[in-house]
Amino acid sequence: MAEQPKSKPTSASGAYPFMPDFDFQKGFDFQKMFGAMKLPDMAGMETVVTAYRRNLEALSEANRVALEGAQAVARRHMEIMQRTMADMTEQLRTVDRHETPQARAAHQAELLKHAYETAVANMRDLGDLIQRSNQEAVEKLNRRFSQAMDEMKTIIDHKS
Repeated sequence: MAEQPKSKPTSASGAYPFMPDFDFQKGFDFQKMFGAMKLPDMAGMETVVTAYRRNLEALSEANRVALEGAQAVARRHMEIMQRTMADMTEQLRTVDRHETPQARAAHQAELLKHAYETAVANMRDLGDLIQRSNQEAVEKLNRRFSQAMDEMKTIIDHKS
């Protein structure tokens, strides 16, 4: 005669053998459990979303300024290169006009000095252009950061 399998303990409802005395249907009062959870204040949430939108707008504006600055630098660099090539072509034509080696050497030294001074001035010009562009972009971000901190303080003060 075959032995009858032992029955496993079940819960009060019979569905949970690992917790025989616990009735899950009675054990959890979902209204009580989720009733304590508060949804965020929608007015405060709207303020946060508005602040986030302003942050993105400020970032977009700073990126636009940086891009325009980079384009201005590229244009200025191209102008410098074109002017440098035109000047160099003209200066090379004048080198042979001097008859004595001393006059040629003096002329070449003058050309070198002029080229160096022009290069330094151009680099300074490009550096200033880059600095102005970066400064404008950073000022936009700093202004928005300050506004965002004021907005967050207002939100926190409003909630307390």
